[in-house]
Amino acid sequence: MRDKRMTSAEVVATLTDGMTIGIGGWGSRRKPMALVRAILDSPLKDLTIVSYGGPDVGLLAAAGKIRRLVFGFVSLDTVAYDPHFQRVRQTEKLDTMELDEGMLQTGLLAASHRLPFLPTRAGLGSDVMRLNPELRTVRDPYGDEELVAMPALRLDVALVHMNRADKHGNAQYLGPDPYFDDLFCMAAQRRYVSTERIVDALAGPVQTLLLNRMMVDGVVETPRGAHFTSCVPDYPRDEAFQRLYATEPYESFVDRFLAGGERGYQEAVAEWRK
Repeated sequence: MRDKRMTSAEVVATLTDGMTIGIGGWGSRRKPMALVRAILDSPLKDLTIVSYGGPDVGLLAAAGKIRRLVFGFVSLDTVAYDPHFQRVRQTEKLDTMELDEGMLQTGLLAASHRLPFLPTRAGLGSDVMRLNPELRTVRDPYGDEELVAMPALRLDVALVHMNRADKHGNAQYLGPDPYFDDLFCMAAQRRYVSTERIVDALAGPVQTLLLNRMMVDGVVETPRGAHFTSCVPDYPRDEAFQRLYATEPYESFVDRFLAGGERGYQEAVAEWRK
């Protein structure tokens, strides 16, 4: 079995301008933030991002990396709306496809099954259809019900964060929810997993073994790589630091925490906490 260990820089080196990148996690929970920070430190631009958004979207939008955003929400959970994303969306042109959360899941599921679309009731009777005129409906050939034809959300790359992984790409979550990370990986051509720790053997309930090596192209060991989002049981969301992120001007936040790579980020956070 192939050794798939990589660095964050090596992952980002495989990405190109204009790619469609799916980012796993949910709001401010188990986001692959070390990989996001590596993208911020790169010249990549004009990206299409697909995400149940949190600070991943806020930071990438504020940095001008996103051309198009496909999303169900952009929330920090305990902070209802990411303020950096809000500023970009209100003051700059950003191509968006804002979907019901279930529609986003259905689009990923269609892509994972290599289907052009899947029917769903989600979105019917809402402004989702008005605000996304490219969406179409279909008739149930068995019962004549009108349904939304949710198009497949095909991804060039998926980035997800797991609690544990082995060097071959098998990966495990230990918290309460998989957050559709398996769908992100199955919807993508290439899949990269950051993890708190690479171990020789995974152990625990079989349902926590979310990703198998056939679904993963690279594994990056990034301790505290989801910070400041949660990665339970390894660590909770850093609420104090999240409040700082939500109130600090973006340029100041970058200068204080994002100017020195991942090691510099972790050291700056530790220094701030003293």
